[in-house]
Amino acid sequence: MKASRAEMVGFLSRSMEHLYSVQECRRIARVVAASLSGESEMKYLTDPNQIITIDNIEQVAAELSEGRPVQYVIGSCEFCGEEFIVREGVLIPRPETEELVMWARQEAERYTSPRIIDICTGSGCIAIMLKKLIASASVKAIDISNEALTIAQENATRLGAEVEFILDNALKGLHSIAHTQADIIISNPPYIPLSERERMHINVTHYEPSLALFVEDKDPLIFYREIARFAHTHLTTEGVLMFEIHELLADETIAMLHHEGFSTHLRHDFLAKPRMLCCQKNR
Repeated sequence: MKASRAEMVGFLSRSMEHLYSVQECRRIARVVAASLSGESEMKYLTDPNQIITIDNIEQVAAELSEGRPVQYVIGSCEFCGEEFIVREGVLIPRPETEELVMWARQEAERYTSPRIIDICTGSGCIAIMLKKLIASASVKAIDISNEALTIAQENATRLGAEVEFILDNALKGLHSIAHTQADIIISNPPYIPLSERERMHINVTHYEPSLALFVEDKDPLIFYREIARFAHTHLTTEGVLMFEIHELLADETIAMLHHEGFSTHLRHDFLAKPRMLCCQKNR
């Protein structure tokens, strides 16, 4: 398709009008058009009348019309200032997870060479950024999905981060790292009760991996409990267990962790929602 930058944005924007607000449609359209044309978004604002050519824009518009997330359409997502590869096999990194990474970086300052385990790593964004931010760290990253680990390894290679990726199940004892001790165990596990699925946008429910998102309503804290039990025997004496949590289950998560023998420190995210915990074993 050959048209002005403004016309490209308008074409893409119209394809999503039934899904998002006008402002959101135009924001997404600029991101996608800039990515497809290999230009900065600023050019779409400062020189909107320049004629350009974008191949396959009709196919992209059709994907956006069906609710496919913009990150999957362009194949990448920014996280902590780095560009991560994302495809349908991994959860799209969220801004609140960046805050968890920065908190973990602060906690790691107490160690010369911190040993870090990231459980349910997905795209590898947490593990990779911690390795990039803390060069002396040794980092292991666990996931149950071979597809996720493939994408995570692509990200680590592309970003020059030495992370050991391991296939294992957080709900079955993590036997592959049974003899590993860690200073920081960190996780953003599945935590959304299935009953919330019908209220969520199709760009999440139809495209992002259910395995990385949802848990049964009868036991929504199952991953937190199993990871906490693993951490209780695999954290060093001064080590910390760090979680991203469901904002509506903060009190229940804290109560469970207290029962499992941890003290907890809760933080709110940039939207003032209770979303992060840092825990230590009680002595």
